[in-house]
Amino acid sequence: MSRSQPSASQPSPAMAAILTRLAAEDAGLPDPTLLPAAEGRAQAARGNARWNRDLPEMAEVREVSVEGPAGPLPCRILVPKGAVRGTILYLHGGGWAFCDRDTHERACRLLAMAAGAVVVNADYRLAPEHPFPAGLEDARAIWAALHAGHAPFAGLAGPYALAGDSAGANLALAVMLGADAPPADCGLLFYGVYGADFTTASYTEFAEGPGLSRAKMQRYWDWYAPEALRDNPQLAPLRATDAALRALPPLYLNAAEIDPLRSDSERLYARLMALGRADRFRLHGGVVHGFMQMSLELEEAQRALVDAGEAFRSLTHQPPRRDTPRERDR
Repeated sequence: MSRSQPSASQPSPAMAAILTRLAAEDAGLPDPTLLPAAEGRAQAARGNARWNRDLPEMAEVREVSVEGPAGPLPCRILVPKGAVRGTILYLHGGGWAFCDRDTHERACRLLAMAAGAVVVNADYRLAPEHPFPAGLEDARAIWAALHAGHAPFAGLAGPYALAGDSAGANLALAVMLGADAPPADCGLLFYGVYGADFTTASYTEFAEGPGLSRAKMQRYWDWYAPEALRDNPQLAPLRATDAALRALPPLYLNAAEIDPLRSDSERLYARLMALGRADRFRLHGGVVHGFMQMSLELEEAQRALVDAGEAFRSLTHQPPRRDTPRERDR
C-alpha cells in the first residue's frame, strides 16, 4: 500500500480551499438525497458541471448506444491522441442514483490520456426508479458487448479493464465477481462502496462529512437495495467468498482519506492481501470522497488519474508512458 501526504485526517490546504469555495457556492442548496430523485439528480449534475470545463482534446469522441436488458444504453467512446493500446469500461459513481457520462467526462478523458487506452464512458439505469439489479445488469450487458467486439465496439481491442468510482467501483467489482462474466485483464477501482456496514472506523470518523456523509450513503443504499438483500456479494463485494476474490484479475484500488467509504477499500485490500494476492492500493491523504472529479483545481486528482493510468499499463504488462500528460503540462 502507498500513501500520499498529508495525513492526520485533515484536508490539505488545496482541498480546504476548494471545500470553502464549494460551501459558499452551494449555500442554501438542500441535501440532494432528501429531494425527489429527479430533482436531486439535476442538482448533482449542476454541481458536477463546474468540474467538466476545459475538456482535454481527444483524437476521437463517439456517441453510441448498446442494447441493454431494458433498452438502449448511451455510451461515449473516448480515444486519446497518440499510441493507443487497450480499452477501459468506466462506470460512473453517484450512489447508483445520480450522475452520468457527462458528470464524469473530464476524469474519463484524463484517464484515457494517462493510460494510453480507449475509455468507454457508460451510462446505466439509476435508482430509485431502477433499483438493484438494474444498473448491474446494464453494466454486464455493456461489458459483454465490449469484450465480444459487438457493434458499436468493433475494433476496440484489449487488454480490457473495468473501472469505476464509488458506486461505479461497486458495479465494476460486481461484474468481475460474476461467474459468467467475460474476464477482465485488470480492474481500476476508485474510493468504492463495497459493503453496507455503517459502523466502520471511517463511517464513524466522517459521519458528517465533509462532502459525503453516513446519512447520505444510507439513503443511497435505501434507494438501491433493501437491507434484506445486502448480504449478496453482487451488492456488497466484501461478502464474496475467498475463492471468488482469489479469482479476480489484478486490481488497483485507491481511497480518499477523508471519506466515510475509506474503510471499505481498506477492508477489501486487507482481504486480498490475506489471500496472497499482489493487488495495489493507494490512500490519497488530505482529500474527500469524489476528489478525482476536481482535476481542474486539485493536483491530487490529477496525480490519482495519472497513477490509475500507469496502473493500467503495468497490470496489463505495458511499458510506462514517457509522455504521461499531467494537467499542468497541457
